[in-house]
Amino acid sequence: MLLAIDAGNTNVVFALLDGRRIVTRWRIATDPRRTADEYAVWLHQLLTMEGHSRADVEAVILCTVVPRALHNLEVLAQKYFGTTALVAGRAPVDWGIALDVDEPRTVGGDRAVNTIAAHALHPGDAIVIDFGTATTLDVVDYAGAYKGGIIAPGINLSLDALVAAAARLPRIAIAAPATDSLIGRNTEDQMLIGIYWGYIAMIEGLVARMRTEIGRPVKVIATGGLATLFDTHTSVFDAIEPDLTIQGLGLMYERLRRD
Repeated sequence: MLLAIDAGNTNVVFALLDGRRIVTRWRIATDPRRTADEYAVWLHQLLTMEGHSRADVEAVILCTVVPRALHNLEVLAQKYFGTTALVAGRAPVDWGIALDVDEPRTVGGDRAVNTIAAHALHPGDAIVIDFGTATTLDVVDYAGAYKGGIIAPGINLSLDALVAAAARLPRIAIAAPATDSLIGRNTEDQMLIGIYWGYIAMIEGLVARMRTEIGRPVKVIATGGLATLFDTHTSVFDAIEPDLTIQGLGLMYERLRRD
């Protein structure tokens, strides 16, 4: 099986793939100081609990937007799985798509991998919305090229900034409001309405403007942990793919083996 690793700013996701099928997945908080040995102890326990072992892993592929985390993940692959980690975007695992932007080298690995998966799963023009530490909206054209996009603060990041800057505002959990009313009757409700409905309004507004600029029919694909939370109160998404980055890594490995 393939061990795919998506190292983001907030979490590192590990997933076992059997072909294109995701067998199981786990996540751990991102910490660039975490050593290969620490990852190995944690993974060994989880693999055992799921009825697997390190011997089941034939290859490791990863992408990361945290450069400091890369070395320890590469050591993990070499020391504990006996294989050289394949790094998305680095030979021999080249992107295989056009990064049609001014500075292709600055495109986040997760965004390029999402582009690959989105085009394979939903051919045609698409907007990929990834709800992560940052919320990104990326444009994929009908040929599968990455055309650019938008970076906005993630919803949790926005809420943290609000609470940190306003001494009397409490920390609240992100959730769908209990009612559709936009007039909050207490401080916590007002904060939740502002952050939740404000985020939906931002997404709907940006997607509408992007559709107009693209000028062709566009599918909107959402990914990231909070995608399903917003889906209950907006019709802007055509599809939700929670594992888009992992699926993209699997597709890259499949293409490498085929070539």
